Amino acid sequence: MQYGICNLGIVPIRFEPSDKSEMVSQALYGDYFKVLELRKKWSRIRFAFDKYEGWIDNKQYKEINESEYQLLADSIPLLSNDLIEFVTDQSNKLYPIPLGSDVTGIKLLNHKFDGNLSKDLNKKSNLIKTAFMYLNTPYLWGGKSPFGIDCSGFTQMVYKLNGYKLLRDASQQAMQGEALSFIEESEPGDLAFFDNSEGEIIHVGIIMENNHIIHAHGKVRIDRLDHSGIYNVEKNNHTHKLRVIKKII
Repeated sequence: MQYGICNLGIVPIRFEPSDKSEMVSQALYGDYFKVLELRKKWSRIRFAFDKYEGWIDNKQYKEINESEYQLLADSIPLLSNDLIEFVTDQSNKLYPIPLGSDVTGIKLLNHKFDGNLSKDLNKKSNLIKTAFMYLNTPYLWGGKSPFGIDCSGFTQMVYKLNGYKLLRDASQQAMQGEALSFIEESEPGDLAFFDNSEGEIIHVGIIMENNHIIHAHGKVRIDRLDHSGIYNVEKNNHTHKLRVIKKII
């Protein structure tokens, strides 16, 4: 088995080993993983954090050994808590890194970091504060950064920055936590999931106070939430049909 760590700010993870293939997720700086299959130009990887799999360009990560991988797995994550920061290499060259980058393995990369860190398990009430850091981020399928993010990448990163684990896709996240019967039972920070006409979970957002929800739809935005789903005041209609509410914390 081989192992790797992302040594760049934001790296695309593809569905197939090709630059033309769909981006299904992203590796942020410091994300580490197992290499399941190694080809000449591409590697199929499985992230340590959420077990998500995809293809990464071999030029966009650094190989590490098993003991280094295990050391990272046994460590408390240290996450960058600024929208954008920089790490420097031994030649003082700058590498921009986004909010939520993992600097736990910075010594393995021979880099230095002086920014703010998120390293504690925070209270549930802090989730909404973190979510606001992504407000107005453009929607990007597979995105996980303040420069482009999808609905489940948004919820995953908000929870991650507060010390909690969510899986990558909305359908996977919907399998976690405890289901609530009514919106009135929910608290700020709980997750609301939405389905399509075939009953497939296709969207997720974070519940706020006073029947509002923050979610990634066109951009990270705040809308009304009722028993039918998400109501967009600008469009004067419901954009998503409510399926279930989950309490993760």
